[in-house]
Amino acid sequence: MNDHELTVLAVGATGSIGGHIIDEAISQGHKVRALVRNPGKLKQRPGLHIVVGDLTRQNSLLAAVESVDAIVFTHGTYGRPPDAEAVDYGGVRNVLAALGDKQVRIALMTTIAVTDRKGAHDWKRRAERLVRVSGHPYTIVRPGWFDYNDPDQLHLVFLQGDRRQSGTPRDGVVARRQIAKVLIRSLTSDAASRKTFELVAERGPQQEDFDPLFAALDADKIGALDAVHDATNMPLDQEPRQVLAALDNLAAI
Repeated sequence: MNDHELTVLAVGATGSIGGHIIDEAISQGHKVRALVRNPGKLKQRPGLHIVVGDLTRQNSLLAAVESVDAIVFTHGTYGRPPDAEAVDYGGVRNVLAALGDKQVRIALMTTIAVTDRKGAHDWKRRAERLVRVSGHPYTIVRPGWFDYNDPDQLHLVFLQGDRRQSGTPRDGVVARRQIAKVLIRSLTSDAASRKTFELVAERGPQQEDFDPLFAALDADKIGALDAVHDATNMPLDQEPRQVLAALDNLAAI
């Protein structure tokens, strides 16, 4: 049993990482509340509570966030602008707004090369900014290509600066189940707080203790919109008005 048992809200519970999040959280002794639109997509099990809500409708999320200790975001689209704004970004905005002044621990999954400004990932980066200004303790994980790793490629490497931007598996690979492990472990690690990093795996066994990996990272600057070491290539004065308004609203909570 985990000495730090949490009630964890899994956002993106029916996605390709979501099932691993549920498994890992329960195995670590946490209780999981899975946010779904269709409850028939998940099978009930001990330690899991299914709650219905729609990320695009803030009012539908109020019950989901009630009395949770932590939120893990692994939802996402394929980067199409309308869907990315409404879900990748809008889902984070709506969950944070539904929380109001409740304090929770947040783990947000985005993607490697999120700062490349080719357009596909801008909304994910805007979601990161929302989390940073929200005032919640957080960890932001930018994984490489899911499950492109070889069976012996399990040694985790945490990178910063988002410099791998080829748009191919050359940027880095990592197993889905390992992404889930890192996200869940971050929730109870003081060393992981206010850290943003790219997550890849190299040849070798997986480490047992993740705290040294978290501790070796530089923390994001307090009040900063972007991650430490990231390129400053998304000027605030060129952002859409609705994005600026959402940042202001969250900062005021």
